[in-house]
Amino acid sequence: MPVTSREWRLIARPAGTPTLADVELATVTLADPAPGQALIRNDWMSVDPYMRSRMNAGDGYLPPFDLDVALTGAAVGTVIASANDALPVGAVVSHFDGWREYTLAAWAQPLDVTSVAPQAYLGVLGTTGLTAYVGLTEVAKVSDGDVVFISAAAGAVGSVAGQLARKLGAKLVIGSAGGPEKTRKLLEEFGFDAAIDYRAGDVAGQLAAAAPGGIDVYFDNVGGEQLDAALGVIKPHGRVVLSGSLATIDSDTDSLPPGPKNLPLIIGKRVSLFSMNAADYFAILPDYLAQAKGWLADGSLKAEETVFDGIENAFEAYSAMIRGENVGKTVVSLSESNAS
Repeated sequence: MPVTSREWRLIARPAGTPTLADVELATVTLADPAPGQALIRNDWMSVDPYMRSRMNAGDGYLPPFDLDVALTGAAVGTVIASANDALPVGAVVSHFDGWREYTLAAWAQPLDVTSVAPQAYLGVLGTTGLTAYVGLTEVAKVSDGDVVFISAAAGAVGSVAGQLARKLGAKLVIGSAGGPEKTRKLLEEFGFDAAIDYRAGDVAGQLAAAAPGGIDVYFDNVGGEQLDAALGVIKPHGRVVLSGSLATIDSDTDSLPPGPKNLPLIIGKRVSLFSMNAADYFAILPDYLAQAKGWLADGSLKAEETVFDGIENAFEAYSAMIRGENVGKTVVSLSESNAS
């Protein structure tokens, strides 16, 4: 039986910060599954910073979103009708047709949700967690005794990275976040040794005070002032993981600020800068999942979520995340949408 589904579409390329004028919530009707397809009711959808770059025209590490069609992104849902033996009715699956209530798919990844919440596969058990894990193990190669600094440390990737750095033997883990409530969470809930409130100003001074002997590794989710501050205190032969650039997320190519002011320090200190994308490391995901599920079960890895309810609030979820109003992974629960 055909179903009615709402979906978010990009209708204009944003100039700066995206607004509701750039998107629309459209309604479509989906037919019954064709041979090889399954009809999936989306229960949870992911909201991620990388989406902003896909709203622009031109080349990027992912193709730009097409205008006037449904946006895409990671989602977890339940198969409700199927003409595909690999996707039986009732299976919980992940796929990349988020930003809509229902989807017809020829492929999706069945999930084991016997011991974990389904939405965990959008965060700590998804590319979010894999990014933190790979950045610290494969890229920066954190080891015993390292001093590690992580920006956007209360966010989806940063909050996991801080906990994993401790598991890898770091002797001092420092995080930056915006505001006293987030810095409190870093210390009391995520196990950081020190927390910097970047909104209080003088990031360089705060970092120097937190790490008087310097840092070995900087896990960068922000860029800008925080990258400058990290380069100012990084030790010779230090390692920088370039994971994100929240400081310039709404800047176009012509309005990007100049690069790090202290670039000569990179040369003088022989600092290594590594860019990374978790998509290059999907072969490691099964190994990471096996470990992370155990850590979640024994409580040594904590995953926090900021949840918005209903497909109609998905764009606000994105906007709030970009404003830094989230803690941990931002997700949208679609159960309310599907019940209406």
